[in-house]
Amino acid sequence: MEFLKELYQNRKLAMQLAKNDFKNRFANTSLGAVWGFAQPFVFMLTYVIVFQYILKTGSSGDYPYFVWFLPGMGMWMFCSEAILSGSNSIRNYSYLVKKVVFPVDIIPVISVMSASFIGTFLIYIATMAAVAFGYFPNLLNILYIVICAFCFITAFTRFTSSIAAVVPDFSQLLNIIVQLCMWFTPIVWNLDMLSGVICVLFKAFPFTYLVEGLRQAFIGSSTIITEHNGMYTIIFWIVTFLLFRWGNKIFKKNKKDFADVL
Repeated sequence: MEFLKELYQNRKLAMQLAKNDFKNRFANTSLGAVWGFAQPFVFMLTYVIVFQYILKTGSSGDYPYFVWFLPGMGMWMFCSEAILSGSNSIRNYSYLVKKVVFPVDIIPVISVMSASFIGTFLIYIATMAAVAFGYFPNLLNILYIVICAFCFITAFTRFTSSIAAVVPDFSQLLNIIVQLCMWFTPIVWNLDMLSGVICVLFKAFPFTYLVEGLRQAFIGSSTIITEHNGMYTIIFWIVTFLLFRWGNKIFKKNKKDFADVL
């Protein structure tokens, strides 16, 4: 509760720093922030061309590949960008950490909010593509999954940012873990390929819940959110809560050492 209270009290500061963080990434380029939106868009389009037209990968069900693929990839790109930037945020904002009066706890959230600008754009692109094919999204479902993503990423980076600050090599390990998570999450492959216990385990994976939750907001009435009486929803929130409690404990323990190791 202390973290949430501090975040609420400094919400305007966090939003302003998030905007500045996003702009500063492309400050030395002619097109500026346009590159922040162009790069992930071209990346997503490349995946569609490769997997649909070259590898002939099909979607799950009788849905156009664009409608099936773009929401899942958009959610994953937001998650991966937010996790990596949030995890390195303490080191990136070392000049703020050394200021005694600055609320260090909100620094990872600043990077997550900065990544959300691109995430929002990608979800918008996915929505426009779905509407173009005649598939209209469940807006409440989208809103719910976006809230889920913010909560999970905040909990996750609460832990990883504190570890990366005191153990620099952890950032390199995290890059590998995120890459592995991409291929273990049903983004370019679908869950229909699995069955039995393996399928249940993959559906219980938090990234699967987020990717499938957003994807099914466009293409399905029965979603992973409500499947098996909400079993996967319960699992997701339990994992998120425990991760936040653990991450919060580690962050508080390491916070006193941040200024010394940076």
